[in-house]
Order: sequence, then C-alpha cells, then structure tokens
Amino acid sequence: MIAPQPIAITGGRVICPASGHDGVATILLQDRVVASIGQFEPPSHAVHIDARGLVVAPGIIDVGVFRAHPPACHAGGITRVVLMPDQSPPLDDPALVAYAQGSGKPDVWVHPLAAATRGLLGEELAEIGLAQAAGAVGVATGRGAIADARVMHRLLAYARAFGLTVVAHAEDPALTAGAVATAGEYATRLGLAAAPAFAEAMAITRDCRLAQATGAALHIRQVTTAEGLAAVAAARHAGVDVTAGITPAHLLLNDMAVSGFRSFARLSPPLRDERDRLAAIEGVRSGIIDILASGHDPQSQEDKRQPFADARAGMAGAQTLLALGLGLVRDGVIDLPRLIAMLSWNPARRFGLVAGTLQLGAPADLVVFDEHAPWRIDGRAFEGAGNTPFDGLPTFGRVRITIKGGELVWQC
Repeated sequence: MIAPQPIAITGGRVICPASGHDGVATILLQDRVVASIGQFEPPSHAVHIDARGLVVAPGIIDVGVFRAHPPACHAGGITRVVLMPDQSPPLDDPALVAYAQGSGKPDVWVHPLAAATRGLLGEELAEIGLAQAAGAVGVATGRGAIADARVMHRLLAYARAFGLTVVAHAEDPALTAGAVATAGEYATRLGLAAAPAFAEAMAITRDCRLAQATGAALHIRQVTTAEGLAAVAAARHAGVDVTAGITPAHLLLNDMAVSGFRSFARLSPPLRDERDRLAAIEGVRSGIIDILASGHDPQSQEDKRQPFADARAGMAGAQTLLALGLGLVRDGVIDLPRLIAMLSWNPARRFGLVAGTLQLGAPADLVVFDEHAPWRIDGRAFEGAGNTPFDGLPTFGRVRITIKGGELVWQC
C-alpha cells in the first residue's frame, strides 16, 4: 500500500492524554504514524493544515457501538469503533468476527467484541479463544445481561484466561423483562411497562463479585444510576478490575424526555430520573465513569415512529458525541484533557488498542475540532439514520478534520 503524502498540522492546541502534552505545537504525520511533535519547521513537501484556534487530539475511539457507519464516524471525529456483537447474525463465530473486523476498511478501524454466548442467548459460551485469534478485542453479553450466574462466572473465568475484557449490560433480566421505561412518575403517568432503577445495581453487584472471584477485567458499558455508580465504586475499593461507561444521553436527559410518548427518547438502558442523572454527572466528575461513548444504535424511521412500547430502543450518536461531551467541559464538570482521555486514551487502554495517543510512532489517527463553533443538531442532516432525542438542540463544538491512518477522510 502506498503511504499517503505527509501532513503537517501547525498552530493548534495539541492534547495527548497519554503523554500529558497540552499546548500549541506542530505535528507531522508521515508513513501513517506520528513522526514528530513540537516546535519545528515542517517539510515543504507535506500537506500543510493551519489549525490556529483549533484543538488537535487523538481520533475518538467509540466503545460499544452497534453500527459502524464510516460517514457518521468521520463527521464525529471517530477513527475507531469497538463494535458490539449484536449483529445479524451475532458475532459468535470466529469467521463472523474476522468479517466484522474488516468491514470498515479502509474508512474506519473496526474492533469487534465477540458474543459471549451462542446467539447471544445467555446459555452456551461461544468460542472465545478462537474469536480472539480472529480479531476480537473483548467479549460482550450484548444488549442484555446473562441471567444465569453460573454462565456469567464461566464467561469471566474464560475471558480472564485469554486476557480479554468482558463488556456487560447492567440490568437484571428478571426485573426488566418487558419494561420500556424506568419506574417512576412519568412511566406511571404514561402507563408504560417499567422496571426499577435498582435493577442496574443488582446486575453490577453480581457481575463485580464474579469478576472479583475470577480476577477478570470487567467493563460495564453503561452505568446510569446512583446505586449503580456506588456499586462500581465499592467494587473498585475491593480491588475489582472494573471500568464504567456512559453516553451523553444519560448525562443530559432524564425520564421527562419520554413525555408525549417521544419514541426517539426510548433508549436501552432507559432514561433515569433527575436524581440519577445528577449522580451520573458526579460519577464523571469523580472518575468513577472512565469512558464516554455514543451508544450509536440508529434505527429506521419505521422502527422509531411507532407507539412508544413498540418502538425499537436506540439512537444515532456518532455525530454528536464530541459536541455533547464538550458540554461537560463548558459546565466545569471536567477539563478538556480529561474529556479527550475519556474519548480516546481510556478506551485504548481498556481494550489493548495501539491507539488513542499522539506519541511518536503512534498510528496517525487524529481529530481537529473547534470547541467553540456553534451549530444546531439536525437529525435530517446526519450521515445515515438521524433518530436522535437531541434534534433541534443548539450546541457547540464542530469537527473540522478527521484523519485516519494518515489520510484526511473528513474536512468541514
């Protein structure tokens, strides 16, 4: 493969959480890697990009997406996705894992999570070792939790043997079966089948105890309740290797968003009450939550424009992840380097990816963005499906350039 022309990005605020670099610098990309960073005169034969007034950071690594849409990823500054196994068919076979890994080439790096069980039915373990050899960077229970504690215990033990992180969905299946909302005032008013919020903490507590017993690495894809966050904090205090993720939707919206049966606000897990939303923000501030992800799971208009209980859960999130995350910075919850770490370096470390950094020799995956650029979210203008509960919301933060593997794949 012919290497792309060198690219020199000058004048931008370069942030690299891995090295701690945060300051104006020139960065040279050559032979698909970061060749130099600092204060120097870039070579004349390189493509010059003036990034004055902009932020230069590692490309975003979006953990736990259900669809890998290259145009949406590019527009959102995402260069890598950690893909959930909930595909058609599920990624429960090494050949399917290998196919998924190559599905984004050459536009976006796809790192598949292998299905924990055959058909994601929660019963018989899939071939975890062979899936790893085929390219899986972890193993996941999928959109639902594994109900049988014995199966989950075996999964964690096997994953520990292969050095793989287990990605778990944190809802007790017995409590959430058939539910479409969180139990509370709004679900009651609308007559929606609902499950108690503590179903999340019950699942987290069980899985963390099993991870402690096996020594396995565990990632809770979304932790959205005060009780769930407390369970993660307690497990860490006990020495459990557990990390937690969340989406902007669960930080910015509460269960009031389902008023009027707004099916675009039907998500999994469902939106929580205001007390839990505020607790999630504090979870980000305190560091209990390590990873911010889009939860990109766009649905067709036919699937979303249904009665609330019949609509499919999910939303498009790739193109709004960075902008909505920047709201945490403007509100003083975290600083910009911490946000960049939650979007890139932390995911890379958790799943063993050689990425998420701008250190010398690292893959040339970058995002250049204007953190102050105003725009209004318009789902109709999204690349691909546009169902989002944030439609019409004014926000700040625009991706100007996305570079993947040393090649400019997006410019705005």
